[in-house]
Amino acid sequence: MKIAFVGKGGSGKTTLSSLFIRHLAAARLPVIAVDADINQHLGAALGLDETEGAALPAMGAHLPLIKDYLRGSNPRIPSAESMIKTTPPGEGSRLLRVGEDNPVYQACARTVRLDESAVRLMATGPFTESDLGVACYHSKVGAVELCLNHLVDGREEYVVVDMTAGSDSFASGMFTRFDMTFLVAEPTRKGIAVYRQYKEYARDFGVPLKVVGNKVQGPEDLAFLRDEVGDDLLVTVGHSDWVRAMEKGRPAPFSRLEEGNRHALQTLHRTADAAYGCRDWERYTRQMVHFHLKNAESWGNAKTGVDLAAQVDPSFVLFEGTTAPQPA
Repeated sequence: MKIAFVGKGGSGKTTLSSLFIRHLAAARLPVIAVDADINQHLGAALGLDETEGAALPAMGAHLPLIKDYLRGSNPRIPSAESMIKTTPPGEGSRLLRVGEDNPVYQACARTVRLDESAVRLMATGPFTESDLGVACYHSKVGAVELCLNHLVDGREEYVVVDMTAGSDSFASGMFTRFDMTFLVAEPTRKGIAVYRQYKEYARDFGVPLKVVGNKVQGPEDLAFLRDEVGDDLLVTVGHSDWVRAMEKGRPAPFSRLEEGNRHALQTLHRTADAAYGCRDWERYTRQMVHFHLKNAESWGNAKTGVDLAAQVDPSFVLFEGTTAPQPA
């Protein structure tokens, strides 16, 4: 299951995504955590210190390796250099699975211990001085999108992505890659503005969306959210002494998280699991191709010097039982 956490900057989406990751890990479910924001905070929210966070490999820096591995023996992709962030898989492409070991995970993922369990953490990578004035941060996030396009996951396997802030996720088709999107909203006009924008795009592409109210301090805040988002409001989260201690570098065992917040995470888990029954791999593949053709026409063909529409395999549908060639 692919789960996204979105929201405006400062809404608490990184905190909520890290709590959900901990909840899944505590249930002994396989989890890949992905920090898709160039402002890298997910590692710290999962308990990494500054040195450990800085040592995380940047997916953007390993883009040539990612492309070469995923290309596999796909005859429609003559070279890794011709791949862009939206390139879809086809016959002969290599696919990623949550529980396996492969060169992409070896290069880009690191194991993070969480009490008695562990997750794999991947990060798109921060902006560097060499990027200033010459690169767009979407080129960094492109490594995440390419991996999601080639990912095959099952019901009790989770990929949890802490997305870029605000509406920046719409700059590509990555917002359609998820089984469930949790939008973290504060009870403020700005928080609701991001919700309304996301809701419009989600409706157009059939993206499941639920709102998690954060920093809710009383009945007035709750009533405000209910009035503004209606049935999309799934659950609310209030103040957490456990989170405050974590942010101060004094973590307690996750089992000591407040009962109300544990129940909120259980609600998120049940909602995500229920989305499994609504999976439509054919639509998923069509949307992948749709955004690839848009990007090809807009900038990809000019950048690569080839007709990227030729990369589309019209008979290929990505689904849970898809098999792919393995490296020699």
